[in-house]
Amino acid sequence: MSSKMAITQQHERARTAYQAGSFKEAFEIWSNLAEAGEAEAQCWVGSLYANGEGVAVDDQQALHWYSAAAQQGHHMAQANAGAFLFMGRGAKKDPDQAVRWLKSAADGGDLNGLFNLAVLYTKGEGVAVDFEKAAELYRRAAELGHYPSQSRLGYMYLQGQGVPKDRVQAYLWLSLASQHGIGTALDALEGVVKEMSAEEKQKGAMLFEQWRTRTKSNDGPTAIYPIPT
Repeated sequence: MSSKMAITQQHERARTAYQAGSFKEAFEIWSNLAEAGEAEAQCWVGSLYANGEGVAVDDQQALHWYSAAAQQGHHMAQANAGAFLFMGRGAKKDPDQAVRWLKSAADGGDLNGLFNLAVLYTKGEGVAVDFEKAAELYRRAAELGHYPSQSRLGYMYLQGQGVPKDRVQAYLWLSLASQHGIGTALDALEGVVKEMSAEEKQKGAMLFEQWRTRTKSNDGPTAIYPIPT
């Protein structure tokens, strides 16, 4: 049996244990792989430490393993390491390194890296305020089905922030987000609908039907969404 196949089988065992709620068993399997330098396992171990699954919560250990995987180019680990460093979880707050990790994650297409980096561009923390860049990042994630980004993009279209004000686009993205229970999106959607013409509503409904099945599931290590909007 090849080493790659053996690693795959170990991951399958760990995932099965994790999905069954046997977190300690999953932790033991992934810990062995992580110690051997396997990046996906390192990200999983970071996640287990971050969430106290199969092991006591330990932010320093979580950041250690996220960083180990991040240095190997694991994009979710980069996003999570960036979020931890931005908040000062597991180490002293380091906005500069946080932004570097988030940019790497975003460049790799990680949805949470895109989202959190966009948040920083809207807040002007770690980077200069740039609403156009934020809208671009939200759009990239939104088009891949990331509904928190859909909500933020819809709001930006509603306000004309970083993008031209556009009720049809606002309706589209807020509708997509609201179907996943984003309460703020639903509230904003109710407001924009009142302002839309019949023609705009028709266009918005057509776009919604084209996009509504595009959602992004996550069956990997738990993603960290800690940077508040």
